[in-house]
Amino acid sequence: MEKTIYTKDIPNKKIFVKREFNSSPEIVWKAWTESELLDKWWAPKPWTAKTKSMDFTEGGTWMYCMCGPDDEKVWCKVVYKKIDEIKSFEGTDAFCDENGIESTEMPGMYWIVSFKPSENGTTVDVEITFDSEEDLKKIVEMGFQDGFASGHYNLDELLRDLTDIKN
Repeated sequence: MEKTIYTKDIPNKKIFVKREFNSSPEIVWKAWTESELLDKWWAPKPWTAKTKSMDFTEGGTWMYCMCGPDDEKVWCKVVYKKIDEIKSFEGTDAFCDENGIESTEMPGMYWIVSFKPSENGTTVDVEITFDSEEDLKKIVEMGFQDGFASGHYNLDELLRDLTDIKN
């Protein structure tokens, strides 16, 4: 099983995440950019992700809820800033309410997600930038690393299923 690699650059308020997936860039790209697929892997089990709306265009948004096993609901909103088809996308990610009003209590972040062909499939590099060191530390303390790695394992399963369907 692949391992998610994290590097923290606290003075520059960044987290770098690297992960290889055993699937083509085209399929991995779809899993990161289509709501029907994102809902199948984005949340760490036993949580689930449910998309309220998604417009994967520059300036468009993805509104989704991470739903917990005890009916907890955590709403988030991504605003896409730049998209380079099958290569990368950038955008802001913020906690919000079910109407998309961003939280002032939870940190927002800026994501750059890059997709590169690799020997075994696709390497995904994520650079996350925070407004402050405190914001970065708060997200890490919330369990970001374990949660994101868990989501990646969900994505491995989904990609195996998608690859089996294609073959």
